[in-house]
Amino acid sequence: MAVHYCGLCRRTSFSGRRHLYSAAHRRRLREALGRLQEEVAAARAAAAAAGDGDGGGAVRRYDPAEHERRVWCLCCGRGVRRDGRRGGLALPQAGLLQHLAGPEHRRETARFWRENRAEAALRERFLVPAEEYERFARALERALAAHQRREEEHIRQMAAGIREAERRQRETVQAALQLQTEAELCAGPSVCSPAAGPKRDSSHDAEQPGPSGVQTGPDLNWMESGQALTFIGHQETEGRGNVHTGAKPPWLTEEEEEDGSKQQIGPSYEEFLKQREKQKLRKLPAERVGANFDHTSQTGDSWLPSFGRVWNHGRRWQSRHQFRTESGEKKKKR
Repeated sequence: MAVHYCGLCRRTSFSGRRHLYSAAHRRRLREALGRLQEEVAAARAAAAAAGDGDGGGAVRRYDPAEHERRVWCLCCGRGVRRDGRRGGLALPQAGLLQHLAGPEHRRETARFWRENRAEAALRERFLVPAEEYERFARALERALAAHQRREEEHIRQMAAGIREAERRQRETVQAALQLQTEAELCAGPSVCSPAAGPKRDSSHDAEQPGPSGVQTGPDLNWMESGQALTFIGHQETEGRGNVHTGAKPPWLTEEEEEDGSKQQIGPSYEEFLKQREKQKLRKLPAERVGANFDHTSQTGDSWLPSFGRVWNHGRRWQSRHQFRTESGEKKKKR
């Protein structure tokens, strides 16, 4: 009796190869080939789109979560990477197309068709001709070159933008330094006022109509375009600097009070000890004996109970000794 093991159905048949013609085997074979055919059709469609268009969709930025997927090749019995990779770029369907066009896949497909008695007319659907893969490879190279040109153009534009920003920054700094130099050369308003800008219109200096010749509205044209402000000199405080002169920040200086004594920051050491004692007392039970005792009341020593002898004289141990002596004498008399 011939024994046959079917790898597709994963079962052993004792009727030889008659299992290959059974309905269950044909159904599983059709379902498995249908799943593989969908992947092959998607790969060939991507190859056709890359060859017909500009190839922009054939190159994408590499994403491990998306482009690390594997496709199970039923004919070869192993997983194949669906997408290819070129540096930081992903090539969709490139890995699967390369596998389908290779000689190993063609050889394993012929073996799978022979062992499982599949329809011979369907075998070409699971193969990619070498000419089709070569066209896809050329389109892929063109897409990579175009992507590289676009990246270089983008980098050149970014570099030009950076250079333009640096040029504007240099011009701004030069203009600020020039204004500062002109302001330092000015000795006061009397020197800088005539050269500060064009003369104002005499019509604005004339008296405006109104009572006593007083101007009734504000002069909105007091500053004309291009007129610089008058520099009145540096304002410095006596004995103190600022952050522009390199002085020490105010939070690092030791401030003194008006009477000359240094102001102490924070509580003193004695206050700290008192506060720590209060924190310790807070941990004790609030209903303990003596917790609410008024220590400020004026009381004498007479309120305390006497723990001395019977007549409140002498030591307590003397009272105990006398009591024992008297008890012993009474026992002897009895």
